[in-house]
Amino acid sequence: MPRAGLTVDRLVAAAAELADEVGFEHVTLSALARRFGVRDASLYSHVRGLGELRTRLALYAGGKLIGRIAAAVAGRTGKDALVAFAAAYRSYALERPGRYAATQIRIDQDLVTDSPALRRTAETTYGLLRAYGLAEPDLTDAVRLLRSTFHGYCALESAGGFAAPRDVQLSWDKAVDALHIALEHWPRTAPAADGTGVPPTP
Repeated sequence: MPRAGLTVDRLVAAAAELADEVGFEHVTLSALARRFGVRDASLYSHVRGLGELRTRLALYAGGKLIGRIAAAVAGRTGKDALVAFAAAYRSYALERPGRYAATQIRIDQDLVTDSPALRRTAETTYGLLRAYGLAEPDLTDAVRLLRSTFHGYCALESAGGFAAPRDVQLSWDKAVDALHIALEHWPRTAPAADGTGVPPTP
C-alpha cells in the first residue's frame, strides 16, 4: 500500500531539492526514502525505480527551466530574444545546479511520448531560431550550437574554471553577441531535390 501523504509529485519535488543540495548524481531512492523517513520499498508504489525517478526529475526540472526562458523571451525577437533566452538559461543553471544537471540526461522516450515540457522547449527554442530565417536541417544544427555553448560556459563557470581576471559576465555577453552574428550569417544548407533539406550523397 502507498504510504499516506506520499505522491509522485512530492517525491519528484523532494528529489529536485536533494539534487541541488548534494548533486544530481547522488539522488537515489535510498537517499529520498531517508528524507521521508520511510523504507526504500515504500517508494516503489510510486516509481518503478531510479531510472523513472530521474526521468521524472529531468522533465520537472526541464519544465521549470523552459518556463523561466519562455517568460524571459515573451514579446521579444532576434537578438533581444537570444539575449533573454541565454540569460534565463544561465541563471537557472547557476542557481539550480542539481536540477540543471538533470535536464542534461538522455530521457527514456517511452516515458515522455506526450511531455508538455519537451513540447514547450521545442516550440520556444525553434521559434527563436526561425526568427533568424532558419529551417531544417539548419535548425537542428543551430540548436546544438546554442546548447553546447550555453552548457559548456555554465559548466566551466560553476566549476570555477575561468581563472583569467576578465569579468565572466563580459565574456558571456561577447559569446551571446557572437552567437547572434553566427545566426544572422548562418551557412544555410541548400534544399535537396526531395525537399528534405539534406543534400544528396556525392
